[in-house]
Amino acid sequence: MNTRIDQHEGFSKEISREFFRSVYGYMFMALSLSGAIAYYAGTSNFYLDYFINAQGGISPLFYLVAFAPVGLGLVIQMAYRRLSIATLMTLFGVYALLMGLSLGTIFLVYSISSIASTFFVTAGAFGGMAILGYTTKTDLTKFGSLLYMVFIGMFIATIVNMFIGSERFDFIIAVLGVFVFTGLTAYYMQQLKGVSEDANLDGIERSKLALVGGLQLYILFINLFLSLLRILGSRD
Repeated sequence: MNTRIDQHEGFSKEISREFFRSVYGYMFMALSLSGAIAYYAGTSNFYLDYFINAQGGISPLFYLVAFAPVGLGLVIQMAYRRLSIATLMTLFGVYALLMGLSLGTIFLVYSISSIASTFFVTAGAFGGMAILGYTTKTDLTKFGSLLYMVFIGMFIATIVNMFIGSERFDFIIAVLGVFVFTGLTAYYMQQLKGVSEDANLDGIERSKLALVGGLQLYILFINLFLSLLRILGSRD
């Protein structure tokens, strides 16, 4: 009997490890694609060629690149059950590509050395909170719900500040962002751990949820990175 229990636990742990390998695989592939696209766009004439129209104003392509990822992210997370894994991967790839085009603007504002150093700080903070979320026995559900409401408020405040242009307001949002995105990293890791250990999920749904999990962690990493960059980054 004990042997069967040990075999079952070993099998469950292997399924959980495979799930997280997929989650982090999707996340790292998206980060790599976004990073490559961002570097290309930010160190070339891409923005002058495609984001500025003949009259010197902002072209419609800018708004497409800026806001389309919001819709794509919602589609992936809300409609993943109805979409095939191939479709989800395609949408995820497009999402990462568009995010890369948006992220390229940081190369126009911050020095490459500060971007690189902030990336490593982000990786350390993200990794620490991911481990905390995976290992903690405390239920983070209420904590995550509170942070998610703060995030929605931050999103609205960021849009408002695009018109106000207040540097102090931007700094406050960035500080709040560090707190919110590190906290949500721990929360989502705990949620993903629960998914990975759910024996009732079939292979296809588990694969889809791994992709959705990779997307969620990718979004948190990018937002944490941008928040820290606004605090730590040195401008050119």
